[in-house]
Amino acid sequence: MRSNPARMFPSQMAVLALAAAMSIPAVAQDKVSTGTTGQDNPPSTSQQQPSQTAKPLSSQSKEGFWGRVNPMARKKWVKKQTDPINDRLTELDEVNAKNAKDIQDVDARAQSGIKQAQSTAEKANETATAASTQAQSANQVATTASGRVDTLHTTVSGIDTYKPINELDVPFKRGSSVLSEDAKNQLDQLAGNLKDHKGYIVEIEGRSPGRGVVGIQNSQRVTDAVKRYLVEHDIPVYRVHAVALGNAQMASNNAGDEQKPLKTSSVHIRLMENSLAARDAASPQGAASTTGAERP
Repeated sequence: MRSNPARMFPSQMAVLALAAAMSIPAVAQDKVSTGTTGQDNPPSTSQQQPSQTAKPLSSQSKEGFWGRVNPMARKKWVKKQTDPINDRLTELDEVNAKNAKDIQDVDARAQSGIKQAQSTAEKANETATAASTQAQSANQVATTASGRVDTLHTTVSGIDTYKPINELDVPFKRGSSVLSEDAKNQLDQLAGNLKDHKGYIVEIEGRSPGRGVVGIQNSQRVTDAVKRYLVEHDIPVYRVHAVALGNAQMASNNAGDEQKPLKTSSVHIRLMENSLAARDAASPQGAASTTGAERP
């Protein structure tokens, strides 16, 4: 029994219209597939084996009603396409960060090496300067030591060198060993000039007429009298050197002078000075030293 379309419900009409609309694209797709593959091949075979030129289009999925793209589906697709790029960019960023860190490390090591080299150079310069200063000091010390050695050599050479700076004769009466007033005045003047003086010795030579033992004994008495008087007037005994020569004649400075025999007893006093020991003191009796040594 046929139904009357006019009597159908509105909802049933809408369902039929929708089914008709959906069947139209399917029929059109079958016609296109049949025209490209030929009439000998069934439609199912062409759908199961898609061509290679259509393969890149398989990734372009269309969703939604009437082939419209869903906005949410588009975001996922974009994310799917950009994720490899983002991963690559992240990898490049990591590589750049690592390279930057390596560069910083190399620069830090280079700066540290430069600073260490500068510090080593400064220390080497300071060491060289100190060594130069020490060398100069050593040279000065050596020069000073050489001068002192020369001075010591001069001192040692002249330590036993004495030169006469003053002489006098003390006469005695015949057969007497008593000092006269004139003799005492001469000895007082000599002792006064030798006060606080250093580097000198007093040589005393006693002579007396008479032969043999008599002459030696007489000369010993007058020699002891003069020596005793000088020691009593603050002349150190170790500086006085006395000898009794009897009737021995005094040597003359002139070789042609005739030696005369002694008639009276006398004592010859010779003041001897060591220029090295006495250079800080005035010459006794104001006499200039005959050694030629320079005094300050």
